[in-house]
Amino acid sequence: MKELTLRQVEVIRAVMMAGTIQGAAKLLNVSAPGISRLVKHTEESLGIRLFERKAGLFVPSSEAETIFEIVHQVHRQMENLNTAVAALKKGEDVRLSFASAPSIAQFIAARAIRGVRKRFPDLFIDLNILKIEETVDYLLLDRGEFVVMSSPIDNPALDNVLLARGRLVAIVPENHPLAAKSSISVHDLAREDFVGVDPRDPYGAILAQPFAEAGIPLRYAMRGRFAQTVVSLVRHGLGVAVIDEFSVAEVYMPGVARRPLAESAGITAWVVSRKGRQLSSFAEYAIERFRREMAAAIARESWDNPPRGPAA
Repeated sequence: MKELTLRQVEVIRAVMMAGTIQGAAKLLNVSAPGISRLVKHTEESLGIRLFERKAGLFVPSSEAETIFEIVHQVHRQMENLNTAVAALKKGEDVRLSFASAPSIAQFIAARAIRGVRKRFPDLFIDLNILKIEETVDYLLLDRGEFVVMSSPIDNPALDNVLLARGRLVAIVPENHPLAAKSSISVHDLAREDFVGVDPRDPYGAILAQPFAEAGIPLRYAMRGRFAQTVVSLVRHGLGVAVIDEFSVAEVYMPGVARRPLAESAGITAWVVSRKGRQLSSFAEYAIERFRREMAAAIARESWDNPPRGPAA
């Protein structure tokens, strides 16, 4: 005896529900002759009469009652399965936990999450903001699936994958004389009250690198721990700074003028995960959204237009 296929189960149930071949064909949106042939083939294969033909109606035979009860159970299980799949597609009852460096979290992470939520509207997202030294514990203790950082993490238990290569930019108060320039040199910035991040911090070291390469000793008027703090201090007229372009990727940032650095200086973004861990499809999609948003920010070239007039 051959085994029943899901298609045969579906057809048998449709005939049970409709009572006629024509009715079953309408339920399944197929041709009636096809339904008739499949019912006949199923009965011959099983060696069991499934239906009695009475006055044009197909009535379940008494010997097949057990089969029909199981057919109902199978159909309910298929409905439950399809419901579960539909819920999973929307992210229902699923949690995605990941983390980001502060410099990436403010604008890029929010845009990436917007894309993830559009694709999975019921997905619960737990975003953590981490410093680089907190990354190892976060991943190895399974607090989240991945972390987006501006530097790779040197640990044999972790994988680092490059997400993007961005640029460092100069930011000054919007009414500052340097805001009249189309680009700003580190030599210009070194003569001003400079706001930065401790160069012993990996992120701070990246921001200080163009000064080191130009042979300029960098003196800080003040320092903050996070990129958002640096941007806020500049916005309030307390100094000038070098920052990564992802930290100032918003289209409109009142109080701050963004200019390209005259010197070439870059920054990278990395996705870090535990080696050997299979990321969920939600995590993989989120990482792809980060990649797209960073590429868009790099391509946008959204520098604030300096006032017209001769360059200083």
